[in-house]
Amino acid sequence: MTINWKNEAKNRQEEFVTDLKSLLAVKSVRDDNKATKDAPLGPGPKDALVKMLAIAERDGFKTRNIDNIVGYIEIGPEEAADYVAILSHVDVMPAGEGWDTNPFVPVVTEDKIIARGASDDKGPGMAAYYAFRILSDLKVPLKHRVRLIFGTDEENDWLGMTRYFEVEPAPIFGFSPDAEYPIINGEKGNVQVVVSGHANNGGSVTLKTFEAGLRTNMVPGIARATVEAKNVNDIQKEFNQFLKDNHDISGIVSEEDNKLSFVLNGKQVHGAMPETGKNAGTYLANFLQRLDFGGSAKKFLTYLGTPAHNDTIGKKFGISYTDKVMGALSMNVGIQKFIDGEEAFINFNFRYPKGISPQQIVDGLSSQLDGWKVLPTVGGHAQEPHYVSPEDPIVKTLLRIYHDQTGLPAHDQVIGGGTYGRLMARGVAFGALFPDSPDTMHQVNEFALLDDLYRSISIYAQSIAEIANLD
Repeated sequence: MTINWKNEAKNRQEEFVTDLKSLLAVKSVRDDNKATKDAPLGPGPKDALVKMLAIAERDGFKTRNIDNIVGYIEIGPEEAADYVAILSHVDVMPAGEGWDTNPFVPVVTEDKIIARGASDDKGPGMAAYYAFRILSDLKVPLKHRVRLIFGTDEENDWLGMTRYFEVEPAPIFGFSPDAEYPIINGEKGNVQVVVSGHANNGGSVTLKTFEAGLRTNMVPGIARATVEAKNVNDIQKEFNQFLKDNHDISGIVSEEDNKLSFVLNGKQVHGAMPETGKNAGTYLANFLQRLDFGGSAKKFLTYLGTPAHNDTIGKKFGISYTDKVMGALSMNVGIQKFIDGEEAFINFNFRYPKGISPQQIVDGLSSQLDGWKVLPTVGGHAQEPHYVSPEDPIVKTLLRIYHDQTGLPAHDQVIGGGTYGRLMARGVAFGALFPDSPDTMHQVNEFALLDDLYRSISIYAQSIAEIANLD
């Protein structure tokens, strides 16, 4: 059976964009304050899952919704004992501030689609769905069943996939369209560590509040603080000079009744690549630590502003480590908060290779902050390093198809990002970001290039057809 995969994808482009826009319009950010029994993660993730499954049901596919927290679409022979899985997600990160357009009103230009989730992961997930459409429309014979599974909590604790594997058997292998090409056959370990203590003051300057970060796996793009002081004019001048000395950040300070309000703008990026961003929180702490703070406010700002500042590999904490196969440890200082008289905490996110343990990371963080709690969190996606051999048939097959369809070099690689691919013993991540395309995941004005998504439909269709017929 000879199929022109590219033509089949091209013939469905208009329908694809229409369906993708409808999915992107759902504000599927986890909101525990609005969680109910019917919507365990809040209304947004549930609504996005229902929307995706409704699209599939419209097209005649078999679907299942499991507790409004995870669901799947299935194709292939019902009598087949085993199945292959394609794992995607419909939840998204908070949009953050600074967008040029409404992040949940998709904008389609000549070459891109702009919205929160366009590249992570609604665009790639919809591309995988349209690959299903092609296989179904052409009645491509499959040896194994194939499930396209959509989680609703990938950006947080992976509760959806946890539930899925509680009630469904594991797939034999598969991939997640939630990373980059050519392929991701190795993923570093992922652990969050929280540093916390009582928030108090004791110097001539008082830190009333400090806040930065929306999620632990995002580099904070904005930080805010309120400070009480007597020499407000001098502090304002020092802050403005600090901004001049650091050309890649910006900010503003305002004064009212001896209270200063600071806003500092950095660069928000994915926490798996913190070296590409500018952490607004650590920059603001780096400035504030020079003032006459006391108590735990001084400890909090010094910790954030010195060992945690401008170090994305944990060198200042003595935990930098590189594995020759999996690469280097990375450190993101995600959520940072101080409220005078209440609690102060800093939430770190580490992507670590084989050869170093979470306990070593905790010990390093503890070494420079006596008296505070330093504990790893037990989140659903706190994971050990994951690796699939380049000799595995699924890796070889996907790389061959990618090269044949694009003409681009095909090679295996390891990343710091964590994908659902690691949930399968023979699971990998595969697209949909191409090597020469901008990566805007977790950033303001997130977008996906339309040609990349169209190409991915074609690549995914052939890939699913072939791996669903592997032994």
